[in-house]
Amino acid sequence: MAEASPYEEALDALSSLITKRSRADKSNKGDRFDLLFDYIKILDLEEAISQMKVIHVAGTKGKGSTCTFTESILRNCGFQTGLFTSPHLIDVRERFRLNGVEICEEKYLSYFWWCYDRLKENSSEDVPMPTYFRFLALLAFKIFAAEQVDVVILEVGLGGKFDATNVVQSPVVCGISSLGYDHMEILGYTLGAIAGEKAGIFKHGVPAFTVTQPDEAMCVLEEKASKLDVPLQVAPPLDASLLNGQKLGLVGEHQYLNAGLAIALSSTWLQRTGHLEVSYHQQTGPLPEQFIKGLTTANLQGRAQIVPDRIINTERPGDLVFYLDGAHSPESMEICARWFSLAIKEDSQPQTLGFQSPDSSGSSHELVQMHGNIGSRKNPAQILLFNCMSVRDPQLLLPCLMKTCASQGVYFKKAIFVPNVSLYHKVGSHASPAESQVDLSWQFALQKVWENLMQGDKGGEAKNIDAGSEDKKDDTETSAKSCENSAVFSSLPLAIKWLRDSVQQNQSVRTQVLVTGSLHLVGDVLRLVKK
Repeated sequence: MAEASPYEEALDALSSLITKRSRADKSNKGDRFDLLFDYIKILDLEEAISQMKVIHVAGTKGKGSTCTFTESILRNCGFQTGLFTSPHLIDVRERFRLNGVEICEEKYLSYFWWCYDRLKENSSEDVPMPTYFRFLALLAFKIFAAEQVDVVILEVGLGGKFDATNVVQSPVVCGISSLGYDHMEILGYTLGAIAGEKAGIFKHGVPAFTVTQPDEAMCVLEEKASKLDVPLQVAPPLDASLLNGQKLGLVGEHQYLNAGLAIALSSTWLQRTGHLEVSYHQQTGPLPEQFIKGLTTANLQGRAQIVPDRIINTERPGDLVFYLDGAHSPESMEICARWFSLAIKEDSQPQTLGFQSPDSSGSSHELVQMHGNIGSRKNPAQILLFNCMSVRDPQLLLPCLMKTCASQGVYFKKAIFVPNVSLYHKVGSHASPAESQVDLSWQFALQKVWENLMQGDKGGEAKNIDAGSEDKKDDTETSAKSCENSAVFSSLPLAIKWLRDSVQQNQSVRTQVLVTGSLHLVGDVLRLVKK
């Protein structure tokens, strides 16, 4: 077997920190949060972290988008930025962005081993090695300290109170994006409980902003804020007319909410750090040019992203296009369905499509010309490629997706269910499980939900009638189980191969694949179709 590269060695070391325990394990609660302060001492980061000019953002939905907008605004105002987000889609280095670009491999390896070796040398029974996300947060602090960035934008990984990013004692400003139901097995089953967990990032006297929230959540946020003398304000959604006819870099109506929050966070950061040369006082006058540029050029991989398949695209442009969105809650699923329905209608207009080329790293927008959109004269067929974590409820997600699409006149010809390639105990593209070991019971459960929805919820087993389900000698040719409206494949590469083969065999159809349900799945697909 080929020797692992230095980068793969680092990924293997990182993988060793992933705990096998389920994320829903109740003992995750707090899980010796105090250890983080031991790690910071070991890495000699106490002073550096206290000096950082931090913007800290929690929330159920939109926190990644809010952080992306905020980073883009402040970078366009001329500041050196450090952005820490999660999860990554293709490469773990995406989590660490310096001035809008993911950290290069050379710097990553240097900082990685600097932290890893020190922690390993000083680990003991009492202070074990940090777990995966904690290590990544510590690494982020090391990177941003060493690179001497002007502003650090931190997206909370999970919750708030006990999140590894919450070691920051005095941020400049805090933000809470939209709250909803997610990770309830860890954060609590009511909006109030979830809001309480997120408000854990509030610090005494540090201003905080949020967006309009359900009453139950808003009450809790206000109560927590008043206890800590936190001036909490609701940031108004961005008024589109302030962009001077330009469009937000991130697609979807909900992004005006996130952009409004990002504007409040950025302008407060500028004021509180004494940078008054660029500032924006809400509702008075036009947005500064730097803010407009930041908002219109921001982008985020795996959210409302359109990528033509590289292999098919060379011969038959536009005949296989992936529409990727990491939606995994009922609300975001509805937004995703609306975006997809609109995007495929726009795709059928003969025009240049604005989306990232398959090579783009996610750091710049590129226009991809669909060769005069020859494909627009072909019949479009929509296919769903789906997976979600087993803590999610497909009985909520799938009907929401199907109904919203149907209301826009979009119907899926077939739904494909696959397990994720990237397993939780391994990081990196060389980490693929042996196919024989894959447990597909969850994918079969998803398929059953879909088939019942397609049968109009009449119940009963869906009919097994599809050419794809015939037994063939060559395993790569077949899916694990194919029904009339759906199929389960034992791996994502097999599903992609089936899609490509179907497109090659049917010259009169343009295939539009919606990939959603899980950011991990979106990352896996991007990795395969961009190769």
